[in-house]
Amino acid sequence: MSDTVGGQTRAQLLFGLRVATLLVTAVVVGVLGLVNLLRRWESHDLPFAQLTAFGALIAVLAGEAVLLARRRPWGRLRPFAVAVVLAASALAAVTLPLERTASAVDWAFGAANWVGLVVLLDRPLRTVVLFLSAHELIALSNMLLFSDVHKGDLARLATGSVTVIGFPLCLAVVASVLHRLATAAATAGDEIERVRTAEAVAAESHRRRRQRFAELSAGAIPLLTGLADGSLSPEDAAVRRRSAIEAARMRRLCAETDVVTNPLLHELRHCADVADRKGVVVELEARGQWPTPPVAVRRDLTDAALTALATAGSWARVTVIGDQGLVSVNVVADCDDVVPPSPATSGVRVEVLGNGGTVWVEATWQPTT
Repeated sequence: MSDTVGGQTRAQLLFGLRVATLLVTAVVVGVLGLVNLLRRWESHDLPFAQLTAFGALIAVLAGEAVLLARRRPWGRLRPFAVAVVLAASALAAVTLPLERTASAVDWAFGAANWVGLVVLLDRPLRTVVLFLSAHELIALSNMLLFSDVHKGDLARLATGSVTVIGFPLCLAVVASVLHRLATAAATAGDEIERVRTAEAVAAESHRRRRQRFAELSAGAIPLLTGLADGSLSPEDAAVRRRSAIEAARMRRLCAETDVVTNPLLHELRHCADVADRKGVVVELEARGQWPTPPVAVRRDLTDAALTALATAGSWARVTVIGDQGLVSVNVVADCDDVVPPSPATSGVRVEVLGNGGTVWVEATWQPTT
């Protein structure tokens, strides 16, 4: 969850920066660039080539607007968009009148740089620097190849480059710093959330351990204490019966933490394993599909069964039948009278019938909607 929140924070910050940069660029290109182009329309030898370059930049800005509306990045279209911007810059440069590079007639020199920044705003700072360098190199190459360069021309280019490179670069630096800060803040938030989760898991694990210890304290610990101090004899049939029942409960308690498809059958198999280790032949059969009972309900359903299984003499048969409205656990075994504990949950009902050394136990549960 914390990773999602951190990602959303970074995405929102980047979205805001993209919107602000698009608005600034729209003003620079749509107002200042278009005004310069129209005002000096007659000065251009190939005005429609300049208009084509202007249209290409507007198309890139329109693409950014569409992506922002859909909250999507440029993705695989980014190299194509950068190529369009550089091509528009080159077209506008080579069709300028002689010796007018970086002058008031050269509207694209101060417009294409901002369009490129729009496309590359979410990329690393070095990528923006490379683009601005390429844009500057186009203007410089055009001046050196197609004009008689004088000191005044170089001074004009250098002066114009301060704003053409400096302002977009400053904005790119701010965007990079904000992105790093947002990433660091999100990482710190994620770490705090992980620590809190770990503490919560540790507290819950401690609570469960104490709960299990309390459950064992009611039966297993007094039995072990009695066997240790000699007050209980292993030769006593009642003691052996109690030991078998507590062993089955301990195995069931361990099985409760297992992640399985059918926890009720899984825990019954562990209860039956105690009888199987004594040589009792146990048959386990399941029919139907039923919702997973809560832990407390499963304990009530298996308490009666494990009592019969733990005290069975030679055979036992366990049948689990269920659907969405009723779950029934039946045990038939050759054992003495069974007195299972009373169910702790109100939805569980237990019945016991005995007849000549054979005991039938049924525990039923009706899920509530």
